[in-house]
Amino acid sequence: MNYLEKLFKKSGWISIVESIIFAILGIILIWKPEGTVKTISYLLGMIFIVIGIFKVVHYLTAKEKYNFYNYDLVYGLMAIVIGIVTIVCSNTIGSIFRIIIGIWITYSSFVRLNLSLELKKIQSSVWISGLVLSIIMLICGLYVIMNSGAVVVTIGIIMTISSIIDLIENIIFMKNVKELF
Repeated sequence: MNYLEKLFKKSGWISIVESIIFAILGIILIWKPEGTVKTISYLLGMIFIVIGIFKVVHYLTAKEKYNFYNYDLVYGLMAIVIGIVTIVCSNTIGSIFRIIIGIWITYSSFVRLNLSLELKKIQSSVWISGLVLSIIMLICGLYVIMNSGAVVVTIGIIMTISSIIDLIENIIFMKNVKELF
């Protein structure tokens, strides 16, 4: 197995793991929608605050006298503010979360579309299924982004569907890696 084939297989396995994690997150959103968004908001807020405190402490304990390019204090204070806002505005975070998920699904569909077009160039028989799956993923991603009334459960369902589609396509890709060479 040459280097490029190993690289494709490794990339395929990473994509499979990402799809499984995405599907699990989608299932959790379906199961406990409101609690999940609030928990994610609180966790993100706490992570920002901890990072901010670390940066401020690092700035204050740094022994460098004339380091005019050390912005740890600024980064730390901004991270603390972002963390507090994330915790206080957890309802707004749900809307932002919806848009981020939609963008991620759309991005994944474009990656899959590109891959299916590359598979067509080498006359692989699986390029059509990849194209169809990427178009379905694109529709799901755009629905999540455009539909401001999309409830968290709908987002969870779409995340789960798109990650299953992504998983199927990754498995098809992994089975056909040898065709690329």
